[in-house]
Amino acid sequence: MILIAEAQARLLALASPLPPVERELMQAVRHYMHAPLIAERTQPAADLSAMDGYAIAVQDFPGPWRVIGESAAGHPFSGSLQRGEAVRIFTGAHVPQNADSVLIQENAARDGDMLRATVDRVPMRGANIRRLGSDFCVGDAVLQTGTYLDTGAISVAAMAGHGRLNVGGIPRIAIAATGDELVPAGSACSTAQIPCSNSPMLQAMLAGLPCDVRDAGILRDDLGALERSLSALSEQVDIIVTTGGASVGDHDLVQSALLNIDAQMDFWKVAMRPGKPLMAGKVGNAVVLGLPGNPSSAFVTAFLFLLPLIRHMAGCDAPLPALFEAPTAIDLPAGGDRAEYLRATVEGGHIAPFILQDSGLTRILSQANALLVQQPHVPPRPKGTMVQYMRLS
Repeated sequence: MILIAEAQARLLALASPLPPVERELMQAVRHYMHAPLIAERTQPAADLSAMDGYAIAVQDFPGPWRVIGESAAGHPFSGSLQRGEAVRIFTGAHVPQNADSVLIQENAARDGDMLRATVDRVPMRGANIRRLGSDFCVGDAVLQTGTYLDTGAISVAAMAGHGRLNVGGIPRIAIAATGDELVPAGSACSTAQIPCSNSPMLQAMLAGLPCDVRDAGILRDDLGALERSLSALSEQVDIIVTTGGASVGDHDLVQSALLNIDAQMDFWKVAMRPGKPLMAGKVGNAVVLGLPGNPSSAFVTAFLFLLPLIRHMAGCDAPLPALFEAPTAIDLPAGGDRAEYLRATVEGGHIAPFILQDSGLTRILSQANALLVQQPHVPPRPKGTMVQYMRLS
């Protein structure tokens, strides 16, 4: 067995980031920036009002001022202020020349064209003004290589003048479940059968990532059929994901099938719980990742290995899940001989692992929002001890 950090490093080394593609702005959502994004315009492009009110010169406070015009968003006032003059101004409008503050309308009293302040406190120069270039300037790198294009990133890309973006490539992924006991989800099951839950679960996990996913169906426990299916998939996709058949039983045939089609296996068995019988290698140009068949094992290994592999190939600069800390809400037992990833919930600033952690359970996967990381051989820890965890959302 190898340690999880080594296994992750070796898996990522099996593949390189894919060539970039150009996408329209809204089609680039949930992708990763291929290169720094350089602003093509300055924002704001002029001094703008942050509030509705009156553009004034602070030296004239508290007035009176004579209101000589109006500045609205898209319709700036064309002149400049002289002593004792003010301009009615609205949020987002250009600040007139010689104005250095915006007196908000709640602090002003107007009678015809005459205006006075209704407060004693002198505003600071620049009050309620968004200064030219205070967000970014033309030539600034507003997004870095590997940035995930979420809501905020798309907003700044649009504001910086971009309608199309160069993003990382889009891995093609095939997900194949293995096992004679499996039937498609929704089909009638005998007591000797179970619904195939891993494939839809994995497809749901990948929904937020830039990838093309295909369901390769259920592969039966037949060595020749497995060899033909896996060989065909290796010519069609960048990543082959199998679930089940990765252990050492007489019916665990996936590794044998891969070796028979000249796959170069890199590792098999990782010092972790759940998920020990994880395997990885290459067949042709495709990375093959063999996940265990038990649902929680498949979930945890996909979170720790498959998702980082996809992020890496799609151009993410930090593909591995981040670690956070929180106090445990219960006493924790001593750690075993392998790293454990306990399905848990983080609520109210504390983390609580589920009591039952059997790898065949699916219900807790719908309730967990974190994986509590328990290192090997750690001593028992009382309630309130700070522990590390990974966020599942």
